[in-house]
Amino acid sequence: MLDFNHRPKMHERIAALVDAALTQERQSQPSRTYLGASRLGIACERALQFEYAGAPADPGRDFPGRVLRIFEVGHSLEMLAIRWLQIAGFELQTRDASGEQFGFAVADGRIAGHVDGIVTAVPVELGLSCPMLWECKTMNDKSWRECAKKGVALAKPVYAAQLAVYQAYLHETCPGLADNPALFTAINKDTQELWLELVPFDGLLAQRMSDRAVRIVRATEAEELLPRGYAESTHFECRMCAYQDRCWRTQ
Repeated sequence: MLDFNHRPKMHERIAALVDAALTQERQSQPSRTYLGASRLGIACERALQFEYAGAPADPGRDFPGRVLRIFEVGHSLEMLAIRWLQIAGFELQTRDASGEQFGFAVADGRIAGHVDGIVTAVPVELGLSCPMLWECKTMNDKSWRECAKKGVALAKPVYAAQLAVYQAYLHETCPGLADNPALFTAINKDTQELWLELVPFDGLLAQRMSDRAVRIVRATEAEELLPRGYAESTHFECRMCAYQDRCWRTQ
């Protein structure tokens, strides 16, 4: 007698097809050939080395389809945030005069980053100076509430480092960007609440992150492994890392 209880349900079968298509699409995209500025604030420099070198993730540690769907939802919410700010009277540009995303590249393209946008004007009643760097993130309710309570520098130091680096490197091509605070926007994916925070430029943080990027690039190209960020492979960040097995096999 056939057992139909173990047959995948229709929604599972369709979701599996969607996830497989998203995975295939991601795998067909060209690999990043530079150290991304948005990642410089993470705690483990060795993980950044693996990223910069283009090392493949450990078997079974590639982003599953569900996570790829989360990424796409985040991108869609970012597009909505742009619209919301623009209809509220913000002049928010996401592309330069040539139609390219605002960004920078240094060290012969080894270190680079792309920003979400630049605010060139705001409603006069806000009394803010422009231009301002604009970065948008989406978060679950717990992360969003922590960010709204503590501020991005304490709650999300990786994002704070990203802001500082972008302000520093784009200041030359967009004069004033490091003189004015960045406008950090966080969307609560559960409630659609908005957290908007003015983040002053942190020059010391930008310099530390820039020095770190150079150290990572030089060590990687010299085939020298930098220390791990954590002493035990069981640390939460290690368990979540796509390179955990590779890293801890390496002595």
